[in-house]
Amino acid sequence: MPFNIPIALTWLRIAMIPLLVGLFYLPDAWTVSGWRDSAAAIAFIVAAVTDWFDGYLARRWNQTSAFGAFLDPVADKLMVVAALLILLHLGRVDLLIALVIIGRELTISALREWMAKIGASSSVAVHRLGKFKTAAQMVAIPCLLYWQPIEGMSTRVVGSILIVVAAILTVWSMCYYLKKAWPEIQRRS
Repeated sequence: MPFNIPIALTWLRIAMIPLLVGLFYLPDAWTVSGWRDSAAAIAFIVAAVTDWFDGYLARRWNQTSAFGAFLDPVADKLMVVAALLILLHLGRVDLLIALVIIGRELTISALREWMAKIGASSSVAVHRLGKFKTAAQMVAIPCLLYWQPIEGMSTRVVGSILIVVAAILTVWSMCYYLKKAWPEIQRRS
């Protein structure tokens, strides 16, 4: 297993998941009002930035690897799922939206694994729809974690709108990937 700075950043993102979840298990007496939401939003933002940064560094320094290509999306999905479950528990995201996003992540991950196994991974390569979905999620989730106004702007409203946009893009991108893979699915059935 290779180890370099991009992979270290990916492992850092995975290590931040228990921190993010743990914040919501702290007794209220231990926290200052709003501190937990702020810390959770900051932790998620740091994770999102490391997601972009580790990919950038891996390409720039020519340190891409099969292990890094595997671990990076796993770290992303784990962080998003953990955050969605927290938001669901707090009543800040709808159950249907969480199910759609988590279900899509599982479906597309399984599809990509199967397509790679049969040598057809290029047909389900990352598309810009998936990138837009990820961008919407990466802005929506910290807004919903923070849950407090910033300079008169409601992060609740912004986060709620963007998570719906992310859910719509989630379904759209899943349909796109399934359509691209469908010829192989039919051929192998």
